[in-house]
Amino acid sequence: MKIEHLAIWVSDLKKMRTFYESYFSAKAGELYHNPTKQFHSYFLSFESGSRLELMHRPDIPDNLNDLKKQYIGLIHFAISVGSKEKVDTLTEQLRQNGFPIIGEPRTTGDGYYESVVLDPENNRIEITV
Repeated sequence: MKIEHLAIWVSDLKKMRTFYESYFSAKAGELYHNPTKQFHSYFLSFESGSRLELMHRPDIPDNLNDLKKQYIGLIHFAISVGSKEKVDTLTEQLRQNGFPIIGEPRTTGDGYYESVVLDPENNRIEITV
């Protein structure tokens, strides 16, 4: 078994699609639209592994999580970029482009080399080897 995809409710579908395409080489499928529910979504595919679904519906309220605290439930997802150098380079590129880095590149106690960045709508992404 494997995780087929994860889904994120987003406010700005185009901005979020562009972010993942630009920084993580995601490829977006066709825009899906259900006019009855005012629902739009894109499935993003990566070089390998699970897909990411970006979903928008105008009646979905903002997330109330505090960025400095952790809560029960899904808190982040990790994207592997292949090497420590790529983790460092991408982290610095995101920093220079104004995205908050909430975890500097480091080797964790369980052996992962990673950083943590917030996407344009404050979802946590671990960038890892």
